[in-house]
Amino acid sequence: MTSTSSAPARPGSEFTRLSRLINQHGLLKRRPGDYARRFTVNGLLLAGGWTAFVVVGASWWNLLTGAFLAVMFAQLAFVGHDAGHKQIFRSKRANDFVGHLHGALIGMSYGKWVGQHNRHHANPNHEVEDPDLDIPALAFTVEQATGKRGLLRWLAKYQAFLFFPLLLLEGLSLHQSGIRAVIRREVKSHRLEAVLIFGHVIAYLTAVFLVLTPLQAVVFIAVHQGLWGVYMGCSFAPNHKGMPTLTAGQKLDHLHKQVLTSRNVRGGRLVDYALGGLNYQIEHHLFPSMPRANLRRAQPLVREFCLRVGLPYHETTAFGSYGQVLSHLHAVGAPLRAAT
Repeated sequence: MTSTSSAPARPGSEFTRLSRLINQHGLLKRRPGDYARRFTVNGLLLAGGWTAFVVVGASWWNLLTGAFLAVMFAQLAFVGHDAGHKQIFRSKRANDFVGHLHGALIGMSYGKWVGQHNRHHANPNHEVEDPDLDIPALAFTVEQATGKRGLLRWLAKYQAFLFFPLLLLEGLSLHQSGIRAVIRREVKSHRLEAVLIFGHVIAYLTAVFLVLTPLQAVVFIAVHQGLWGVYMGCSFAPNHKGMPTLTAGQKLDHLHKQVLTSRNVRGGRLVDYALGGLNYQIEHHLFPSMPRANLRRAQPLVREFCLRVGLPYHETTAFGSYGQVLSHLHAVGAPLRAAT
């Protein structure tokens, strides 16, 4: 999509009025009971999954366990996301404890992810300042596509067709980027994170290779990590990819910057659970510390407010969002295909 340079500048008082409305409904209040239930359910399901893995033993049926654990890793990542935004507790220390714990359970660097994700929230879909648009294997603007060379240029040319296969590598990429950040001391608590992430890797590989045959272990890791990567990519990609991008020099107030670059995914409770509340991306970007359980209640208030002030509010179905993402990626790669 093109940039939002035609969007009119609006006074910041509009967001102030929306914030007042949200506060009147108590939607920024913490939901400790909801998260306590979430911790309990996730803990029981994760323990059940690893218990089933040991009980089933050296059998190809454990690939089904790998698929189940891929779902659970994504659900744990969603909780880590909430902790990074201080949605769970008022205390930063308590949220960080939960974030580091969940990072350890899935082998991610919590500190690395929080730093990158905060920069994304500050400048969503900005060509230069949003780290989520800086993915070597993909191009999100024509300028990015035409600037690539070699294998990366070929990938950009056919990226719409390669998008979902590439997501199979997302899980390994999350592990790799976390390990690299810890080794380079790019995270504040690098000693703690080193113990947690390397402890996870050692425990994970030990369990897999002790229970399964070497061939089964390799296939299990490929299935588990691959499906986890696809799940994570399918949860985050619909949020902004294919929405307007911002260029250097463009200045938008918080309300316009967050709403114009975000996309909501319609659906019921099942979609809320499957996407970890990220389907309410507009509300989440406007109020990052809002507890996940309150996003559903905030959505109609935000949508009505945007319509009242003449601000486009974009929402679609899950399949519609993937269609828009793929269509955008295909369009970005068109100049490269035309040049061959």
